[in-house]
Amino acid sequence: MISAIVDAVTNLQFMLALFTAIAVFATIITLAMPLLSNDQLSKRMKYVATEREKIRKRERARLDIKTPAGKASLRPEPKKLVKSVVDRFNLRERMIDRDQIDRLRQAGFRGEAPVVTYAFARFIMPFILFVLAIIYLFGSGDFDQPAMLKLAMAAGIGSVGIFVPNLFLTNIIQKRQTSIRRAWPDALDLMLICVESGMSIEAAFKKVSDEIGLQSPELAEEMVLTTAELSYLQERRMAYENLGRRTGLDGVKAVMTSLIQAERYGTPLAHTLRVLSQENRDMRMQEAEKKAAGLPPKLTVPMILFFLPCLFVVIIGPTVIRLMNLD
Repeated sequence: MISAIVDAVTNLQFMLALFTAIAVFATIITLAMPLLSNDQLSKRMKYVATEREKIRKRERARLDIKTPAGKASLRPEPKKLVKSVVDRFNLRERMIDRDQIDRLRQAGFRGEAPVVTYAFARFIMPFILFVLAIIYLFGSGDFDQPAMLKLAMAAGIGSVGIFVPNLFLTNIIQKRQTSIRRAWPDALDLMLICVESGMSIEAAFKKVSDEIGLQSPELAEEMVLTTAELSYLQERRMAYENLGRRTGLDGVKAVMTSLIQAERYGTPLAHTLRVLSQENRDMRMQEAEKKAAGLPPKLTVPMILFFLPCLFVVIIGPTVIRLMNLD
């Protein structure tokens, strides 16, 4: 059985066919994903709707206030095996710092379970890649190298595993920030309309979260959490700062700073929101123009590799066929 697997792995035609099948399958999945994806907005909004009560219970539990329901948390507890490994090797203190926790929140992972899972992933991923590299290097007959060199190569591949969870987290953060950045100017416009109509800032956040949910569920989720924090935190400034920290966007942080100053000095919120909304809209337009300006250089290589050969075939092909017929 093992020899058959080794022969299949070392067979170039089999590996080529396997990678081709994987590429075709990935292409089909990518094209069909928009058609098969479910609407997660209702699920997210239902989850966020219960955040206010859960946050209140958590704060009461932290202050040693007994409640009938007992202690509550924003996220379920991590798996016992994962938590036992993290506690045994003290991975939380060694691998997780304040910046990593903020990055997890920016990716939408809140509570204790994501922190423990992230620490466990950073710990176990190098061993997984090391074992896979050992199996491939020693099981394949194409690498006629000394054993020590193979072990060194496997160790190098395994050391990359500690960065894999960070790359995965960075990818999620970038997608989440892109969604929030695109919808933020529209959210400020809606918030401006709500404030000018006489709504309080809490009601404006709640109303905008309901309206902006179809465009950006991530932004709607963060605004609902901010509404919950505004209702129970002792200082409203903390709720605004938490929103800026959870998103990690300069535009959101600037708006939150302006809201803090507006409440501190009593300046009109409508004027502040109008100016900030225009600034964020200009920033979004500048970003789109920057991407459009960088498109021609990116298209140069694909045009040379794919368009020009086809163009040469179309232009020179008939002439070559006539010359062949003359012979």
